[in-house]
Amino acid sequence: MTCASSSELPLLPFPIDQVLVPSETKTLHLYEARYLALLEESLFKKSKFFVHFVLDPIAINDTSGEASFAARYGCLVAIEKVEQLEIGALVSIRGIGRVKILKFQQAEPYLTGAVIPLLDNIPHSDTELSSKVLKIKEALRSLNSLEIKLKAPQESLLQTLTANSLRWSENTPALDCDNSFIPPLAELVSFAALQPVSGSSESELLKLQKKKLRAMDIKDTLDRLEDSIGYVQDSISLVAAKLAIQSLDSRL
Repeated sequence: MTCASSSELPLLPFPIDQVLVPSETKTLHLYEARYLALLEESLFKKSKFFVHFVLDPIAINDTSGEASFAARYGCLVAIEKVEQLEIGALVSIRGIGRVKILKFQQAEPYLTGAVIPLLDNIPHSDTELSSKVLKIKEALRSLNSLEIKLKAPQESLLQTLTANSLRWSENTPALDCDNSFIPPLAELVSFAALQPVSGSSESELLKLQKKKLRAMDIKDTLDRLEDSIGYVQDSISLVAAKLAIQSLDSRL
């Protein structure tokens, strides 16, 4: 569901294998002058917001051999922390909600564009959604407990990426933006599960990437919740197996 009102925001492009989903965190090292200018614009003129999107190759010109790209999988992000470095800055960001890029406004020194919120548009009863949200929360908490044991058995307060996303989704802070850009709780929770688990292999990360791309395309919260529950259950089995191996190794 799109909203009629649009906002003009800085746009930061990434390759297709770096899609960001709502509730997810990422740390960027920005050092090029154009991206530092984008950071300044976001911090001081755009209430700490910009748009993270990916460039999806769609065609290759037969004559020049150059690829054409589509701007896809836009996600409004909030800047949570900035650490100044000798060269550039480390910037911690948080995905807020999906957006559609209507048009590009400028190309230099960095991209800006008009964007509108993109929300799920299949209606469901509160009862249907609540039961799935509860199920995925329970599964995520079980996964978090297993991950903590796998990462550091003695550090019971250690928080995983999954737990961080779930906690933020449940307690979304007040944000200085149009509320239409902030998804409902059920939609946010449906994305919170899509985080890498401890010790993920390259093949496991590739599987997660495909899940994230599918999740960004889905327009039905219930479908995404079902997909995410399946992913979390698979992750629980995987981490449990790794824990069993870790236990055996410790006895040798």
